[in-house]
Amino acid sequence: MSSANPSTATTILLLAFVLFLLVLTLLDVAMIVSLLRTGDERRQLIVWKASSFTLLIVVLTLIFDIVESVIRSEAMEINPFIKLSVTAMTYFLTILYFKKRYGD
Repeated sequence: MSSANPSTATTILLLAFVLFLLVLTLLDVAMIVSLLRTGDERRQLIVWKASSFTLLIVVLTLIFDIVESVIRSEAMEINPFIKLSVTAMTYFLTILYFKKRYGD
């Protein structure tokens, strides 16, 4: 069996990572567009519920980060890109759930 060239494996992983970053960036933009777009009452209800749930998840993760930092007696280091990415993914999943639940 021949093994892949290490530089080829690195290139594939780098391309996968760049693709992942691109998807996260698109999710961030889609989240902002979705929040700014107007619509009927049903659409506003869906966006409101998804936004509320997303805010709840973000606040809970921030509280968890603070408690963890205090317990470990470490400086609080929060990477904003990671938080924004998790926020966008949470919003995307909840907006899909509420769209399916309330129809869109």
